Amino acid sequence: MTTEALDPRAPQRVRHDTKLRLLTVTAVTDITPLMRRVRLTGDMEGFVSPGHADHIKAFFFPEGVTPLLPVIGPNGAEFEPGTRPEMRDYTPRYWNSAEGWIELDFVLHGDGPASSWAAAAAPGKTLVIGGPRGSMVVPATYDWYLLVGDETALPAIGRRIEELPEGAVVVAVVEVDSAAEEQSFETKADLDLIYVHRNGAAAGRTTLLIDKVRSLDLPKGDAYAYIAGESGMSKSVRQHLTEERGFSSEWVKAAGYWLLGTADAHEPH
Repeated sequence: MTTEALDPRAPQRVRHDTKLRLLTVTAVTDITPLMRRVRLTGDMEGFVSPGHADHIKAFFFPEGVTPLLPVIGPNGAEFEPGTRPEMRDYTPRYWNSAEGWIELDFVLHGDGPASSWAAAAAPGKTLVIGGPRGSMVVPATYDWYLLVGDETALPAIGRRIEELPEGAVVVAVVEVDSAAEEQSFETKADLDLIYVHRNGAAAGRTTLLIDKVRSLDLPKGDAYAYIAGESGMSKSVRQHLTEERGFSSEWVKAAGYWLLGTADAHEPH
């Protein structure tokens, strides 16, 4: 037993038992022209997601292959030849374990197995998901919070904004394609939500986010920063915060959700 005092601001890692679930689409809602929310129902018993940046693994099977729960072997999920799915990570947006449903948000960017599946999603379609395998729980003990990301990070950023308690100070800087892609959030926190627009420029090829963060007069005090989206952007914002803004590197989480020019690039949270 240790007598060392734990830092009340230290993020806590929590591990979970991994369970695969075969779920059925029951509702599809376009919350913006390029962001589609899909509700899936089924066996959600034991599902937990205490961290705002948690991710589940979604399995997208080849055309003509019926999604089935795979056998779990010593090396993980096992698939018959020709049936191995593509896998992508998604943040649980909303869920109710007792009622047996979960909602996931998909960016409709027109390519790739996940976006194609979401574009065709309709009641009755099925999807296999697994996880989360673990969570990073960031306590509400900082003076303020900084959230930076592109639209792929909006589910995690939106969760954090909605989950922060009354009195929490949060600055969020989000890059989207246009004003039509802006989302609003219900929150008790003191929120400064700033959107920047690509206005037709290609995702990942602008400096909009780092430029905006550089220009901000940020609040004083100890802050926790969460940055997510294109990998190069996340690294550049992290470097700016730690080298030019005096952020503690232990209190900055930069996640590369995707890498410009590379399919299926995702760094772990």
